[in-house]
Amino acid sequence: MATSRILDLLVPAAVCVQLNAADSRDVIATLGQRLHAAGYVRDTYVQAALDREAQMPTGLPLDGEYNVAIPHTDIEHVIKPALAMATLANPVEFRNMIDPDDIVPVQLVILMAMEEAKSQVEMLQQIAGMLQDPDLIAELVAANDEEEVRRALAGAEPV
Repeated sequence: MATSRILDLLVPAAVCVQLNAADSRDVIATLGQRLHAAGYVRDTYVQAALDREAQMPTGLPLDGEYNVAIPHTDIEHVIKPALAMATLANPVEFRNMIDPDDIVPVQLVILMAMEEAKSQVEMLQQIAGMLQDPDLIAELVAANDEEEVRRALAGAEPV
């Protein structure tokens, strides 16, 4: 099941539900700082992820009610593989990964920290598969705590 690897890498201390974020930079910094505090990324990670987002945006419009962003950065900023996730109390604007001039209101952010380029591609594919399930996305956005996030992911059907 694709979500099992996501569950394995999801760092409990880096799951934020109903986060009140000022903007996309705030979300990326919050999640990156949590991964850093937990020992998964180097102190260069947050700035590198912010810089990458400015150059190569990660906002992704979905077919359902909610949109997602999947920020990440180069492997040299990662100590060990991890995922961080935030559901947002109010959507924040990310630029569209396909059309950077387009703005995407996002309510689910999955921050990736992979230590190998191949792992990054594989995890992006797994997350993309998960994102094809609008019911799962709605469950994640509605979650009230980290345990509900994990239950939603654990109950997801393989795509």
